[in-house]
Amino acid sequence: MIPLKLPAFDIKIKDYENKTWIFDILRKKYVVLTPEEWVRQHFINLLITQFNYPKSLIKCESGLSYNKLRKRSDIVVYNRDAIPFLLIECKAPDVKITDAVFKQAATYNFVLKAPYFVVTNGINTFCCSVNHETKEVGYVNGLPAFPEN
Repeated sequence: MIPLKLPAFDIKIKDYENKTWIFDILRKKYVVLTPEEWVRQHFINLLITQFNYPKSLIKCESGLSYNKLRKRSDIVVYNRDAIPFLLIECKAPDVKITDAVFKQAATYNFVLKAPYFVVTNGINTFCCSVNHETKEVGYVNGLPAFPEN
């Protein structure tokens, strides 16, 4: 896998049945290592080690429904009241962050109503704030601190 512009960490990787697997600390199991999973695991590590987000309030690959379609968000961080705080949409490093990627994240966030969402490919990361009442979206410099309440 290619180096990302995210902090390195103690990665647990194994080869099994002609596939490479990476250990997911949230799901507590090995998952197939794809380029998108590489980015997702690095970003989870960033949230926990650099921003002190509680591991117990981060959910990976959670389901949601939009227009009767079942979708899956990459990472959702909840606040201490179990309300979505931050949605993260991960892409493979070779996927460009385009308007379509922002639209996908915004569509998922229309359901979740988190005040922040992130799109990242591990090379480029963008964070946006959302006012769901006025439907205004703005860029944020860096990631928001985890809300203590």
